[in-house]
Amino acid sequence: MTTPIQQENPFTKELFIFDLDGTLARSKTAMDSEMDTLLSQLLEKHHVAVIGGGWFPVFKRQLLDNLTCPESYLERLHLMPTSSSRYLRYKNGEWETMYALELTVEERKLIADTFEQAFKTVGYVHPEKTYGELIEDRGTQITFSALGQEAPIELKEAWSGSALDRRQEIVNVMKPLLPEFEIKLPGTTSIDITRKGVDKGYGVEQLHERLGIPINQMVFVGDALYPGGNDEPVKRTGIEAIPVKDVEETKTRIRTWLENMG
Repeated sequence: MTTPIQQENPFTKELFIFDLDGTLARSKTAMDSEMDTLLSQLLEKHHVAVIGGGWFPVFKRQLLDNLTCPESYLERLHLMPTSSSRYLRYKNGEWETMYALELTVEERKLIADTFEQAFKTVGYVHPEKTYGELIEDRGTQITFSALGQEAPIELKEAWSGSALDRRQEIVNVMKPLLPEFEIKLPGTTSIDITRKGVDKGYGVEQLHERLGIPINQMVFVGDALYPGGNDEPVKRTGIEAIPVKDVEETKTRIRTWLENMG
């Protein structure tokens, strides 16, 4: 694993990369007006990328629908939904897909069947009340949400890490059965599955290749940089990786950058 690059002056970065849930906004909730202001100020002169586990409709609802910066700033915003298995940029007044690593019908069925097998193996029982789909096909990613895709954030936060949260056991069963796929725990109640090698580290590498920005001119901020977290793969690229515990800490980081950029 490459050692993350640390620089004496982090305020000269060209590209600022953020996780979405738990970093820019609470899980599946809209970005607030204060974060909108901070991101808009950052976008005025710098490239900003957002890499998250949700698919583009979720990015739109959480991020884009609440971002009030001038339209010209959007040309510096890079979106990587579904763990960077898709990349979009704003061109000619619309969001254009740069690439999409779609799963085949056979791959999707294999993943869904393996989830069911893992549930039986560990004796996992779904909650009596759920909110929306439990297993969602996002095209480039399959996502299991223990309480359902539309579960209230308060319930998700209470469930995460409790005795009911058996996601790690489920993942441990699934990994040897799906060696050609990445299996990650992205947040409070979910498991995300993409093709092998397609993770947030892949997203950083793609941004480097496509934008020509050196890794040491990038910084990544996320709440899941711990071992096994879905932000951890960025570390292999050598990017400066800054852990945050919540949205408020992210705001503090951005304020500090803006104050020191001059």
